[in-house]
Amino acid sequence: MISFILFIAVIGYSISRAGLTMPEKFLRDTTGYVQQWFYKPAGYIAGLFQDIGNLRSVYEENEQLRMTAAAYARDKVEYNAIQQENDRLSAALKFTEEQKKIYDYKYLIAQVVAVSPDAYNRTLTINLGAREGIRERMAVVTVDGMIGFISKVSELTSTVMPITSLNAEESGISATVLGKQKQSFGILSGYNSETEHLLMTKISAEDPIKKGDTVITSGLGNVFPRGMIIGTVESTQDSDIGLTRTANIKLAAKLDQLSEVFVVKTAEASK
Repeated sequence: MISFILFIAVIGYSISRAGLTMPEKFLRDTTGYVQQWFYKPAGYIAGLFQDIGNLRSVYEENEQLRMTAAAYARDKVEYNAIQQENDRLSAALKFTEEQKKIYDYKYLIAQVVAVSPDAYNRTLTINLGAREGIRERMAVVTVDGMIGFISKVSELTSTVMPITSLNAEESGISATVLGKQKQSFGILSGYNSETEHLLMTKISAEDPIKKGDTVITSGLGNVFPRGMIIGTVESTQDSDIGLTRTANIKLAAKLDQLSEVFVVKTAEASK
């Protein structure tokens, strides 16, 4: 202990002197060299703790970025859904406004609340009924064209009979060709499930109807309003005796996955 104290005293005395002897210089250099081996590990450890701190900060920042990305993806999906709904409602509004300018119709938008599972009687149930003025035989359409008519009415709901259910027992729908209303006429009286075409019968042999024509309701008989788009002529055939013709009509509207429809309410029905 006494030797260590003397050693320290000698170093302090040597440092306080203006000059250093050769042994003192040797001792000073040796001490500095040894000190660096203690200083460097301490620096490495300090740097290691700093790197660990930085790593934690980076991890927390990545977690925040992941949360932000997830929120963005969720908001983007929600935005796309809202945008699609807005486009659909805009198209529906444009459709009803354009139709009202042509004919005196009132369109009541209805939600499809049920679909019959019966493959041979696939009716729809909508959430409008007698309370809203719905009556039997009112036409039901989408923005693409006519899909059917009201067959049954209760106070709060109604049943829609698809146009594909037309058969010989039904009264049929009088139809004409767009742009040829004074020249063309026929009756929609059946549906071929194999070809997925409506059958238009009782067409005059001189009728100018041809492939590609747009078939619409004629309004004759005051059952269905005029001007409802039904479909497009795919082909025509002469009858066996050549006095009449028939036409195969491809429906304009799609009947699967319907969620909303329009019930066409004429001015007479509103009274």
